[in-house]
Amino acid sequence: MKNLASDLFPHPSSEISIGGHLLRYVDTDSEKAAAGDETSGLTFLCVHGNPTWSFYYRRVIERFGQRDRVIAVDHIGCGRSEKPPADQFAYTMAAHRDNLIHLIDTLDLKNVILIAHDWGGAIGLAAMHARQERLAGIGLLNTAAFPPPYMPQRIAACRMPLLGTPAVRGLNLFARAAVTMAMSRTKMKPEVAAGLLAPYDSWDNRVAIDRFVRDIPLEESHPTMSTLRELEAGLPDLEAVPIALIWGMKDWCFRPECLRRFESVWPEAEVTELAMTGHYVIEDSPEETLQAIGRLRDRVQEHLRGG
Repeated sequence: MKNLASDLFPHPSSEISIGGHLLRYVDTDSEKAAAGDETSGLTFLCVHGNPTWSFYYRRVIERFGQRDRVIAVDHIGCGRSEKPPADQFAYTMAAHRDNLIHLIDTLDLKNVILIAHDWGGAIGLAAMHARQERLAGIGLLNTAAFPPPYMPQRIAACRMPLLGTPAVRGLNLFARAAVTMAMSRTKMKPEVAAGLLAPYDSWDNRVAIDRFVRDIPLEESHPTMSTLRELEAGLPDLEAVPIALIWGMKDWCFRPECLRRFESVWPEAEVTELAMTGHYVIEDSPEETLQAIGRLRDRVQEHLRGG
């Protein structure tokens, strides 16, 4: 799966081994090095959620990858990365966070602009909180970094005893539903839907989708509850860098109240509300999203210059 969906996503993946499992990621520095090109010194670190993969950030790579370093990671169990069974990898937020920290350290990333969506927000923010000296900016697309204020029924159904896992891993209902239910303003093109679904073509390859759904904590005893509470408590530590909150206001999952919670912690953040846009923000409103990320990039450069 190293070059999966190469028709729409021609970027080759690099890989590192973490705990005996291969984590793959796109790194435009590899492509620029081959061409002898130099970079700006900024690094976009794109962190996806569930059930997407690095393919979700192909437009960020296309727009910014010529002048900046863009890294788009595939979590273990997702995209082109290895998909070990659940008894060989924890598939928790903390495990994905630790993998991302390992990647940041291994690649010695500096001046990082985190771009994160869905579960990628919690994972990416937790990793960057642990490596604040490397962080230069934050751009969030419909996500959360705190215990869930509610559980959408569409997701709760995928957690039902006896029925949930067969529906998610057997019928692929969670990922298949997302290509339509996560859009509001526009209809996803069939070839894009096929690209998003491509890594998740069998029971074994859908292990992470199921585990992400089950990692949403609803009780204090759930191991990820304390991880999220720790992250929420640490959010004010990140407010010194430029922050952009880019929100699809028609998202039924990360609804506007999630945006308001971020605004209450980061009152200086630049907020882009996309009134008719759904959960897959960059698929539903690509140009508006890319423009907002471009403004964030400019603010980060000014901030690094001491402006």
